[in-house]
Amino acid sequence: MPNDVAQIQIKDLRLRTYIGFNDDEKANKQDVVINALIEYPAEQACLTDEVLDAVNYKTICKDLIKHVESNRFLLLERLTSELLEICLAPGPVTFAQVEVDKPHALRFADSVSFRLAKHKH
Repeated sequence: MPNDVAQIQIKDLRLRTYIGFNDDEKANKQDVVINALIEYPAEQACLTDEVLDAVNYKTICKDLIKHVESNRFLLLERLTSELLEICLAPGPVTFAQVEVDKPHALRFADSVSFRLAKHKH
């Protein structure tokens, strides 16, 4: 299977953090929902079935959780950007996309979301 590109998706990771700049947002944690897409060349992992040849999505997920829960954010833009860098960190990763939803941010909408994507150089 030459040139296989794996797409790992972390779907609907629901966490709580301090996000926003209004007084009530600074005082109370809010829900955020994270979706991440991570790509890497998977040829070796497909051939060998060896964990060391794959990207460890469990480690990435733990890093995302730790970052969200241990920090405060004014903007979805900053939070999303920092989570994108976590997803891009493993060596084999070539591309990542992260979307962060902030449920109930607007009165008549289910959520507001912000999405960033980046190719690793």
